[in-house]
Amino acid sequence: MYTQSLDIPGHVAPLDADANSPEQARFDAVMAADGKIEPQDWMPDAYRKTLVRQISQHAHSEIVGMLPEGNWITRAPSLKRKAILIAKVQDEAGHGLYLYSAAETLGVSREQLIDALHAGKAKYSSIFNYPTPTWADVGVIGWLVDGAAIMNQIPLCRCTYGPYARAMIRICKEESFHQR
Repeated sequence: MYTQSLDIPGHVAPLDADANSPEQARFDAVMAADGKIEPQDWMPDAYRKTLVRQISQHAHSEIVGMLPEGNWITRAPSLKRKAILIAKVQDEAGHGLYLYSAAETLGVSREQLIDALHAGKAKYSSIFNYPTPTWADVGVIGWLVDGAAIMNQIPLCRCTYGPYARAMIRICKEESFHQR
């Protein structure tokens, strides 16, 4: 079962900074001030692990999410719609790359993230497991799935991790263009 647990069975986690340490106090002060944590800043191990999990799942979802639409590029009903679909698929790939770059600032490589996905240790949004047998299904993805994604992603522009927040600002601008 997939969980939010950060514990790895059989792995003894290194001790984090003491709750009263100067590092923890600086981190807590940034959080209390609605500030941003940057890659060079100290952060608790649980915060880093949560970010890696969340950003990698988001990146995987962007990449996997372009596959149903990408399968329709050669079957789009007109040249204009084919061009629009190509641009949208290209944007989604770019979004995945922005997010993988943000995850790399946390000390994990893209290869590690992809390996975790292939090994079943990382996930992506399950909505992309549903088939898209008709052109109408592609339209529904654009209308409902992208619309819901925008609503869920806008708050991430204000998240506490700087590289993720900046990536999300770029992604949300591009996603809103898809809705037009």
